[in-house]
Amino acid sequence: MKSKLTVVSRFGILIIAAASLSFAGLAMGRSPWAHPTHTVTLGGTASSLSPKDKAFMKKAARGGMGNLADQNGQSEDVKSFGKRMVTDHSKANEELKSIAEKKGVKLPSKEPSEKWSSDKAYMNMMVKDHEKNLAEFQDEAANGSDPDVKKFAEDTAKVVQEHLDLAKQTQSKLQ
Repeated sequence: MKSKLTVVSRFGILIIAAASLSFAGLAMGRSPWAHPTHTVTLGGTASSLSPKDKAFMKKAARGGMGNLADQNGQSEDVKSFGKRMVTDHSKANEELKSIAEKKGVKLPSKEPSEKWSSDKAYMNMMVKDHEKNLAEFQDEAANGSDPDVKKFAEDTAKVVQEHLDLAKQTQSKLQ
């Protein structure tokens, strides 16, 4: 019969080995208890996001940048619309930046240049862009894989719908 010390020593070695593997997994950002077919990360690194989620975040950041209608618009309606876009887009981009920092995603920082020939052309572009953006935000909210990104998309889709409605209303005043 084996001595109790030998059994305890072997059991202790197994515990130490299991703990070492667990800590090694934690050091790499993986949960040691994750199912092998699931990626579970600690701290929400970029590797935990699907390529679709990352692409959505980057596209949303670009779409929320730049809007010179508050400065370059001719009519008060377009200037008012532009001010609303700046306010809401700035708020959404700050929230998105916060999520991106937690997830380790680098968002674009360069504002796109916007040029339009008239208020009417600008509002036509805004209606078209917001229709496209609304569909993208709704798709991410329904089909995204990261809960934080999905929640952002769901919450922001409501604001994008308001922007679309306002854009159509402003557009109709210019016809």
